[in-house]
Amino acid sequence: MAPRLLADITPLRVSPEFRRLWWGAGLASFGSQFTAMAVSLQIHDLTHSTLAVGLVGAFALVPLIVLGLYGGSWIDRHDRRVVALIASVVIWAATIAVALQAWFHFNSVWFLYLLIAIQSGASAVNQPARSAIIPRLIEARLMPAANALNAATGTLAMMVGPLLGAGIVAGFGYQWAYTIDVITFTAALYALFRLPSILPDLANPGPDGVVPEAPPSGFRSVLDGFRYLATRPNVRMTFLVDMAAMVFANPWALFPAVATDVIGGGDTTAGWLTAFIAIGSTVAMVLSGPLGRVRRQGLVVLVMVTGWGLSMAGFGAVLLMAGTTHPDHTKIWALVAAGVFLALGGAFDSVSSIFRNTILQVATPDAMRGRLQGVFTVVVSGGPNLGRVLAGAGARGLSPLVAGPLGATAVLGGLVCAGAVALLHKTAPHFAVYDAKHPEP
Repeated sequence: MAPRLLADITPLRVSPEFRRLWWGAGLASFGSQFTAMAVSLQIHDLTHSTLAVGLVGAFALVPLIVLGLYGGSWIDRHDRRVVALIASVVIWAATIAVALQAWFHFNSVWFLYLLIAIQSGASAVNQPARSAIIPRLIEARLMPAANALNAATGTLAMMVGPLLGAGIVAGFGYQWAYTIDVITFTAALYALFRLPSILPDLANPGPDGVVPEAPPSGFRSVLDGFRYLATRPNVRMTFLVDMAAMVFANPWALFPAVATDVIGGGDTTAGWLTAFIAIGSTVAMVLSGPLGRVRRQGLVVLVMVTGWGLSMAGFGAVLLMAGTTHPDHTKIWALVAAGVFLALGGAFDSVSSIFRNTILQVATPDAMRGRLQGVFTVVVSGGPNLGRVLAGAGARGLSPLVAGPLGATAVLGGLVCAGAVALLHKTAPHFAVYDAKHPEP
């Protein structure tokens, strides 16, 4: 029985191109987690402000939206390998600049915001290009397994990366955390370089039987993507439910303050809080074997996103019980209790992510995948950035009103997320009966 529970590695066996892409992206994920943790800690160290940490999301959001949307049209008009390579080189250069500012002790929050914006804009092109490439390397029946494998490396990086990143910052400084990111990202560049040319497929009809046309250029192409999305309720729901989770129930901007004001332990605790989410995700991915047999994928997404919201509300309840005392030692009971809820949330989120990706990739024609993946990247990456701003501002706004603003922010956000999912289900009930064997966009 055990092999059926474990993750299906068939995509790695049947496709050398996917295998290289998977390894490269996996290594790069570890480095990017080092940078994400180090940037949050460095900005908090420079400003002592949760709002300043939350503003990382605001500066990443605008380029993410603009280039995520326009990048999708480039992906559907040009060689996807070339588009991904160019975007990756820009990310690599920006990461080098982040490392250099730390090595030379530039210590400018505004310069960090600028580099984050550049990384975000390039990632908004790179990620949808990679996602649009994968269905050309793997057959449709293996897409849940391929997405589970991608999620596994991402979540493992989230589990180990923040802990190692925080440890490297504490022991050696920000510059080493950033430098490791530069080195590991080179593996992702190599994997892309080894791919064959991958041009959009304009010859075959999509799941709805429509033969695609060559996309127009510029803003018209972006509008075409939104027109398609407006007429495809199942695909649209994959975006909306993720927005509900990441905008309303996003705890990451709270972690540095939670680590100093509520639980104690400083940078190490902040790393553990992030890692707990990844631990839950990793366990779910290791046991993801049965997911390939799930047909009611939309229903599972709704249940999982609701579970995420309720888990974040539970995390907030732990913070309220712990109080705000600026402890000089770690409150172990609060760290463990918070970790249980964060790990549950991570498991729910990772399963939701697998099926949201699979529905989008399988139910969308190849010629439209770049634009839809661009919108998806805006939602998946932009939602958390907006959520960080909302959480940081919410904690600050609630500070004069309640004794535990950090906990109150998490509880309120989690309950709003669960309520939003229920409302979305009422407005689009057909999503709950989406059938993986007969995909309808």
